[in-house]
Amino acid sequence: MSGWIWCLLLPLLLLICNSQTQVENQVVLLPGIFQNVNVSLNESVQATVSRIPPEVAFIILQFHTLHHNATLSYTRFPGAGLFVNAVDVGLLSLLLPGQASLSLFLSSPTGDSFSSTGVILPYSSMDPVPGGCNIEFNLEVDPNIHLHYNLYETTISFAPANLGFVRGGPPPSCDTITGANSRWRLQYDVYQYFLPENDLSERSLFSGIQAVADPRGMMLRGKLIQTLSSADVTRVMFNSVPGQGVIYSVIVRDPVRNTSASYVPVHTYACSFKSRLDNCQIQGKISTKIFFTITGVAGLLVCFLGHRFFKCELFCMGFSFTALFFFVLITRFNSLEYDITLTLSAVIGAVGGVLLVMSWWRFGSVMSCIVVVGLMLGFMVASIVMFTPLGDLDLFRQSNTVFWVTFCCVMFTVPLFFVRWPREGNITTCGVVGAYAVLLAVNSYNYTSLSFITLNILKRFINTNYSNVFTNVSLQTFDYIMMTVWVVLAISGIVLQLIRERSRPFFPPSPYLMWLQERERRKTNVLDPSHHFPPLHNRLMARVRQLTRRVEPAGEHTPLLL
Repeated sequence: MSGWIWCLLLPLLLLICNSQTQVENQVVLLPGIFQNVNVSLNESVQATVSRIPPEVAFIILQFHTLHHNATLSYTRFPGAGLFVNAVDVGLLSLLLPGQASLSLFLSSPTGDSFSSTGVILPYSSMDPVPGGCNIEFNLEVDPNIHLHYNLYETTISFAPANLGFVRGGPPPSCDTITGANSRWRLQYDVYQYFLPENDLSERSLFSGIQAVADPRGMMLRGKLIQTLSSADVTRVMFNSVPGQGVIYSVIVRDPVRNTSASYVPVHTYACSFKSRLDNCQIQGKISTKIFFTITGVAGLLVCFLGHRFFKCELFCMGFSFTALFFFVLITRFNSLEYDITLTLSAVIGAVGGVLLVMSWWRFGSVMSCIVVVGLMLGFMVASIVMFTPLGDLDLFRQSNTVFWVTFCCVMFTVPLFFVRWPREGNITTCGVVGAYAVLLAVNSYNYTSLSFITLNILKRFINTNYSNVFTNVSLQTFDYIMMTVWVVLAISGIVLQLIRERSRPFFPPSPYLMWLQERERRKTNVLDPSHHFPPLHNRLMARVRQLTRRVEPAGEHTPLLL
């Protein structure tokens, strides 16, 4: 009898426990107020919004995590077309007449625990509906920004928006292509917001998201990158900056009604938090640190002693020029691993440095070597010009030809000054390029945006689609410190070398040509005492006989005549 009682009570107890668990996992959100939500192992959190005002036509519920994927669904058990899975997730809910509350469900697709921050953003019937004309992604109305990145660029894409409409009313047609009352009047402002450098913490991300989640916050703190019309492709490409946190957002505007709404912001660090080999917490590979540490030490020596030790300077410049060229060549036309590519580039660069030194040693043509040195300075100057906002002009982004013609014009103009002032130009190159090598060494340990002065050019060399990428980066406190270090090192090295070399010959003579001249002088100048010296072989034999006589036994000496 007791067994039957337990069979009847067991389902009731399970129902009570389940209802208690659901109550414990329920989170009540208030419009416009951020709330941190923790999801435990194998748990589903019910996010509830209540007391929605009647003037609100739709709301967007969004959650953000640092690097853990989250699933946000309209139903407790995610179904096809009813959920979104990403680190930045959001769902748009169109409200019915009289509806004052709703619930959505947040869970982990892998069952792991994670922490997130979420907010409800309400919008009226006058505001445009983000993703209201979606035909590309899974959701019927998709307010999310879809982000993809690789080593070169970060791409964001989103679904077109629709005009706002009242609760329960029919949405405006997305197919209408004419008239002032169609969605084609909408405009899309693409914004970018940089998180603090070298800060990969959850606290930093959540603070940034909370600052720019709504349209007003992003317009106030973010940087407007581009404005798209409804006729443009809803896809924008940016430069990938591994280890640098960036938040992207799109604000859709209705110029007729003077209203706006924000898509769900997305963030990226352009690196993986889970990879063991190339983790976001590790700034660069070991091979990169070794390579650029050696480069930084060599650059520091070139900055202050390059012109005095001309052969060493030529080797460093030849190495840099050749290694840079072959790194681009190998990376573009082969799929070798990064470490192998870097090693091959270093070996070939060393060969190029030796060849440049030998060409000067053999032929003594200073100007031909200075051309290579001048091209290095020209490359730096052209890279700096394209690192400024000038490099993001539509003219350069739309045409690779215009970009490279302008770049080459700047690059080849700089060596022309070396013809008139070769020593000063050489010393200037030593200071500028050598000091920048120190910055690259620092960047391998602690990220600085100044490394993208040359890295942006390398990426454009390697990737043919890089012309559409916005290459702007965030200059923060550490960048300005490193910029000051660069300027101080360069000026100090240039001034010191100019003062030390002012009373010396412009350039050291070629050893081989000096040897030829000395040989000719000895052949033709009979008054030169060295002209009457016996050959080296005879002198060596005479010296050997002299030493032999010194060690002969006393009994074997030839007797002296009296």
